[in-house]
Amino acid sequence: MGQSYRVEFPGYDGSMLAARLDEPVFEPRAWALFAHCFTCSKDIYAAREITAALVEQGIGVLRFDFTGLGHSEGDFSNTNFSSNVQDLVAAAGWLEKRHGGPQLLIGHSLGGAAVVVAAHEIPQVKAVATIGAPSDAAHVIHSIRTYVEEIETEGEAEVELDGRPFRLKRQFLEDVRGAKVTGAAAALKRPLLVLHAPLDETVGIENATGLFVAARHPKSFISLDKADHLLTSQADARRAGTMIAAWAEPYIYEAGVAMPAQETGGTRDVFVRETGRGKYENAIVIGDFVGIADEPVDVGGGGKGADPYEYLAAGLGACTSMTLRMYADRKGWPLDRVSVSITRTRDYPDDCEHCEEGRKIDVFHRAITIEGALDADQRARMMDIADKCPVHQTLEAGARVQTVENPMKST
Repeated sequence: MGQSYRVEFPGYDGSMLAARLDEPVFEPRAWALFAHCFTCSKDIYAAREITAALVEQGIGVLRFDFTGLGHSEGDFSNTNFSSNVQDLVAAAGWLEKRHGGPQLLIGHSLGGAAVVVAAHEIPQVKAVATIGAPSDAAHVIHSIRTYVEEIETEGEAEVELDGRPFRLKRQFLEDVRGAKVTGAAAALKRPLLVLHAPLDETVGIENATGLFVAARHPKSFISLDKADHLLTSQADARRAGTMIAAWAEPYIYEAGVAMPAQETGGTRDVFVRETGRGKYENAIVIGDFVGIADEPVDVGGGGKGADPYEYLAAGLGACTSMTLRMYADRKGWPLDRVSVSITRTRDYPDDCEHCEEGRKIDVFHRAITIEGALDADQRARMMDIADKCPVHQTLEAGARVQTVENPMKST
């Protein structure tokens, strides 16, 4: 995943807000600011998993606890929707001074409504994404409806949400009732992505409709299928993060920083670094591409990515396919598609005189499927050309690995 740091900065009233800054293994291509749901915290499961997915795609993330929540200072009873918006503006100011961001705002539930409103006060923001967000901030009153009369009459009341006590005052009700979220969406003037679960029982799907209809283009909607409101499934949370990163790419990366690609012998350098999320999990960076390498679960890994030999086999397969495509195009042959299947085993060399005493070698079994109206001679020639693949030739000829310590990357 990358590096994660605890940071803090003053919120809307000067109270110190606890935050976490998550960075990719290389310099972030862009920065995102994440706002959590009502009475939640920066460490809620969905926030952690969405952040992890974004970081894997090269986006740094700042997530923080609103005033009076989580590890942040302040009195929650004195906060409201407007103070949350101002906390977001403060967080964005801190991030801008240190990293030039955020280019992307992401808000979950009431945090989604807050980022839509806050975006108007954060000029560097290029795109906004909401997850299960209400189109009206007053929607939160539904979750405390049994306490509303007491709050109105007494001026405040202790309410219980998700098994935890919170004190709310009358000013909170007045503030959320006065918030104009759909109006802010209509005047957003930034690309908006609305993610929502059709079966969300906390914030109904009609809220997504309200936000989407109010917003101007460019705008997009992504259904989170069977996810619950808090995205308690890792698959749902990771999917949301991955889709946000993919959607935001054309809007935010021009404002971010791309990892410099060093050319070495016609290819880009490959950078590998442990993510810290698993015993063997590593991030693989090739220019703007980020992938994950891991070992299978049965050998102590997390099974989150291909293992090193699978990447090696993938390199052989990709090189084979590309070589055949280049040759067919040069010849003008009607090649439709190439598929390559690679299986790796270990066996004795074919010319081994005393195999029982020798060491086994890796054998890559390659099966090539050639689609298209090629005749028998053309197909036979294509199979010969497959052996001209540079990676094939490297594996057959053998290679040397020269290793040095890089002081800049040692710890």
